[in-house]
Amino acid sequence: PPPCIPPAANDSRAVCAREPLRAIAMQAPIEHRWSPYEDNGGTCLGIAGDDYCVLAADTRLSTGYKIHSRNCSKVTQLTDKCVIASCGMKSDAITLHKNLKMRIITYEHKHRRQPSVTAIAQMLSTMLYYKRFFPYYTFNVLCGVDDEGKGAVYNYDAIGSFERCPYTTSGSGSALVMSVLDCQIKRGNQTQAATPLGKQDVVEMCKDVLSSVGERDIYTGDAGEIFIIDAGGVS
Repeated sequence: PPPCIPPAANDSRAVCAREPLRAIAMQAPIEHRWSPYEDNGGTCLGIAGDDYCVLAADTRLSTGYKIHSRNCSKVTQLTDKCVIASCGMKSDAITLHKNLKMRIITYEHKHRRQPSVTAIAQMLSTMLYYKRFFPYYTFNVLCGVDDEGKGAVYNYDAIGSFERCPYTTSGSGSALVMSVLDCQIKRGNQTQAATPLGKQDVVEMCKDVLSSVGERDIYTGDAGEIFIIDAGGVS
């Protein structure tokens, strides 16, 4: 080991060359963390009408302050009358949509027809709950037209709990979207009679919502996709 340096004339302490090494050895250990999940942001919303359904979502894919893509769709068409949008972790969303389409194809081969949006809603809940101990990090909105021709919107959490609702939203900007939908569709705590919105009015409102949320939420923006589902299919 290196010898101690003799003290200076006016210093009563001996300076040892081994002191820096001893100080480093006594530092607290550094903990390194790794997570299998990543939130890639984005916002989607669904609105059900009397005989149609509208689904809108942005196309930004980001992590923190990094934008990976400005043209990444969150929406997948499952059948002629059913569409799903997923926010959260993009890789889990891709896997979930792929598995959903695989099971729908199996259903079509077995029953010789496409599953209804009600059947797909229950199947999606089962698939999410099956993975509840290591869940898909996705927050899904399922939209379509049911067997009676009415618009249907389903909202999900990450482990399969779901409900059918007249409108819903999911993603990083959902808190901003829901307040607008409550005001324009639910018309809660308003004294004036509500005027029903037409299909084109709903589409224009979705454009305004995505545009305004993109101003406030850094994970939402770039472009928007709007899908209209009715008896004629998806457009």
